[in-house]
Amino acid sequence: MVCLGNICRSPLAEGILQAKLPKDKFQVDSAGTGNYHVGELPDSRSIKVAKKYGIDITNQRGRQFKVSDFDAFDFIYVMDNSNFKNVVKLARNETDIAKVKLILNQVYPNQNYDVPDPYTDTQQGFENVFKMLDEATDVIKENLTN
Repeated sequence: MVCLGNICRSPLAEGILQAKLPKDKFQVDSAGTGNYHVGELPDSRSIKVAKKYGIDITNQRGRQFKVSDFDAFDFIYVMDNSNFKNVVKLARNETDIAKVKLILNQVYPNQNYDVPDPYTDTQQGFENVFKMLDEATDVIKENLTN
C-alpha cells in the first residue's frame, strides 16, 4: 500500500487489509513515495477512524518505498496516479511495473480514480477515505483468498 507520505491513506489501507486476511498467510505493509514522515506514527485522524472500526494502526511507522519492495511484494497498490508514476519510475523492468496497481481500480476497473489525500481535509475526509479503502480491500481479499 503506497501513498505520498505514508501517514494517511496507505496506513489505513494496510490496517484494513491486514484485518481481513489471515496473518499467517499474508504480509501487508505500507510506504510513501516521499520521505517526509519516515519513522512517524500515522496521522492522528487516520488512527482515530481506524479505531472507530476496530483497527489499531498505532504499531505502524512511516517508511519510504524502495526498489527492494518490488522483490518483497507480489502486489503494490498505490493510492493515486501521482503515486503510480513515482513507483513506476523506480521499477527495474516490466515485471516490477506489472505489480503496481491503482487501488480503486479494484472497485472501478480501468477508471484510474484517485483516493483523495485527506491530509488537509477534516475528519470526514478520513472517514470517506476509510470507506473507499474498505470497499477496495474487500475486492483484494476476495481475489487473494479465492
